[in-house]
Amino acid sequence: MNFRTRPKEEPEINLIPFIDVLLVILIFLMLTTTYSKFTEVQLRLPVADTDIQRDYPKEIVVTVTNDGRYTIRGNPVQGRSVDAVAQAFTATEPQKDSVVIISADAAATHQSVITVMEAARRVGLSQITFATQNSASAGSR
Repeated sequence: MNFRTRPKEEPEINLIPFIDVLLVILIFLMLTTTYSKFTEVQLRLPVADTDIQRDYPKEIVVTVTNDGRYTIRGNPVQGRSVDAVAQAFTATEPQKDSVVIISADAAATHQSVITVMEAARRVGLSQITFATQNSASAGSR
């Protein structure tokens, strides 16, 4: 009987597959991470300090409500597309030097205002301005 103890081999841990798996996980996390730093910004529009309100002789006042409805010179626009707003512009028989005044609600979407601007461009109206309220009168409401 041979009762000699055999020399014990130390177990070896191979780190290369472990590192490969960690790198794949790291790359996956880097590619799927989303950054949302712009969601923290909260805006309250429109308020501006103005000296006097200008009076334009050939003005076309466009009102944009907070739910995206439009009125041009007090007449409601049927539809909310660029084509519908452009047709309403042409119905007012604008002149080339007419000024479009966009009076948008502070809670109106940006897309609603851009729709009015695009419709004015299609009709050939290039002078656009925005109506705002004085910051002193906005604070009293």
